[in-house]
Amino acid sequence: MNTFNFLPEGWNDKTSNINIDDVDKNSEIYQGVVQQCDENYNLYINLGNQVVGIMPREEVEAINLGSDGLPKQNLCTGKVHKFVQFKIKGFNQNNVPILSRKLVQQEAMSDIKENLKIGDRVNGIVKNITPYGAFIEIGGGVVGLVYIEDLSVARIKTPAERLKIGQKVNVVVKYIDKETGKISLSYKENYGTWEENAQKLKTGEKVTGIVRETEKNKNGIFIELSPNLVGMAEYKPGLKYGQKIDVYIKKIDFNKRKVKLFII
Repeated sequence: MNTFNFLPEGWNDKTSNINIDDVDKNSEIYQGVVQQCDENYNLYINLGNQVVGIMPREEVEAINLGSDGLPKQNLCTGKVHKFVQFKIKGFNQNNVPILSRKLVQQEAMSDIKENLKIGDRVNGIVKNITPYGAFIEIGGGVVGLVYIEDLSVARIKTPAERLKIGQKVNVVVKYIDKETGKISLSYKENYGTWEENAQKLKTGEKVTGIVRETEKNKNGIFIELSPNLVGMAEYKPGLKYGQKIDVYIKKIDFNKRKVKLFII
């Protein structure tokens, strides 16, 4: 398993130190915080030393484009006060730096299509959370999706129970379409295997767990002992999803990969 780091935007939470006189156009990747979006959806980034660069709307995005071939308006306005990566494409007639996030995305996508494989690990940042999963930027504005079932073995109602926006994460590539660049990711590998988690427990031990799926299975109640380890206790009415309870470990069956519990 390989580990890649494509440096997601905001990964190091720092703006680049840019010396305009030493800039090699279309080469170095820089990072800065967008200060403003004008009425034409161009972005403005402070490069330091009282220099402000302009990122024209057409240079904001290379992937998520509208029917007119331009980034959507809300995508541009949504960048204000956020980190973006860019290259310095050139200078206008007033010697103002022209910035391009599009070039960074194109390079990142080319890199990802060429080098990234299923099973590889990659660093990322949580950019958005929906009811069905979390969107993770893995570099240069390239985003993959972790479906809710790939966040943990223990079933959860919302991805927000595991992740939060802005969180830095390490994820595993589950699927990648080399043609479209669509990427599916998995997060649950970070919690260890069933065996690794079960080996931390002992029969007769008292532990605290989290109630899961109380209404779907009247034959028993699933208790999360860790995100990738769930045990079952006899059904007990009145318990609520997400409630923390103390349980005893009755039995650990490594052959069947089952843990039986008793609710205290």
